[in-house]
Amino acid sequence: MRAASHKPGFSTRAIHQGYDPQSHGGALVPPVYQTATYAFASVEYGAACFAGEQAGHVYSRISNPTLALLEQRMASLEGAEAGLALASGMGAITSTLWTLLRPGDELIVGETLYGCTFAFLHHGIGEFGVKIRHVDLNDLAALEAAITPQTRMIYFETPANPNMHLVDIPAVVGVARRHELLVTVDNTYCTPYLQRPLELGADLVVHSATKYLSGHGDLTAGMVLGRRALIERIRLQGLKDMTGAVLSAQDAALLMRGLKTLALRMERHCSNALRVAQFLERQAQIEVIRYPGLSSFPQFGLAQRQMRLPGGMIAFELKGGQQAGRRFMNALQVFSRAVSLGDAESLAQHPASMTHSSYTAQERAEHGISEGLVRLSVGLEDIEDLLADLGQALRASV
Repeated sequence: MRAASHKPGFSTRAIHQGYDPQSHGGALVPPVYQTATYAFASVEYGAACFAGEQAGHVYSRISNPTLALLEQRMASLEGAEAGLALASGMGAITSTLWTLLRPGDELIVGETLYGCTFAFLHHGIGEFGVKIRHVDLNDLAALEAAITPQTRMIYFETPANPNMHLVDIPAVVGVARRHELLVTVDNTYCTPYLQRPLELGADLVVHSATKYLSGHGDLTAGMVLGRRALIERIRLQGLKDMTGAVLSAQDAALLMRGLKTLALRMERHCSNALRVAQFLERQAQIEVIRYPGLSSFPQFGLAQRQMRLPGGMIAFELKGGQQAGRRFMNALQVFSRAVSLGDAESLAQHPASMTHSSYTAQERAEHGISEGLVRLSVGLEDIEDLLADLGQALRASV
């Protein structure tokens, strides 16, 4: 018999956490609760649920049994007290920030952010009185100098999309604690298999679960995880009353199916990406390559400390600039020209004209996104086929 103190491993929890088939007629796969509303045994029970005095579901914009299992499973994997599933990564981000920030507050963010996050901050919440300050978060003196009495939160991605810039999570948390600030980390690139920001001191983690967590490119979803009190605020304010970014029970079930193979997939993504990065680093056509698994990566030491493996994302620039990059991408045959990331398929995209086109050219220059940058999401194909495709595309780029 297993010792009472034994904690199941990551993959075991990804497959089994929170579910007992014998409580559901022996069904090995959790059922999909395809309902919008719920019947109450009595008026008193319904009133107690609405008042928060009784655990129970009242309406699927707020909670659903299928989503509740997904939330419990993801919370276990991230080391969180609670989780909240939403309809997209942007749903998770906007629901979180609308809940926790008010006009007059200040939000400190990393220098580089996903294009839609940048747009929401500057053209969304920023226009409602929240001041946004971009800071190099690895310059702790600059971070300290940027904090004012109005600062409420520090928000960042690590690695950052698309230039792979890393942020030292414990160092930023140390500054935040001295000023009683919340720290929110977008962990989409890593997933909890590679990096767990909450265990490094962060308060909240957000994900585009569309990406690696799902892993199959067939749904959109988001997650926010952290302390139970914060998550319930986001559920009842940001999700319920502000964004309504509700994930369907069918997509929640598909997402849980993806979680079952997350560890296996991340191992393959990382091993393939390392081989691709090592190959690209040797090619004469490459000007710059950024991948946390290369010893030449400027933050290699931080990646070794903070990430279990270096991930499946690579950023690079060709010596011929943007035109060479276009020729390279148009020549790809195994890699698909597509945005998003974390799919079984390998993907290539040009951030300046695609995911980060919401930045102006000047803003991209200021935030470390060059016009010729190419971003690869390395998939699960046979590595020999990926290297052959990249080799012929590089030859076509000249």
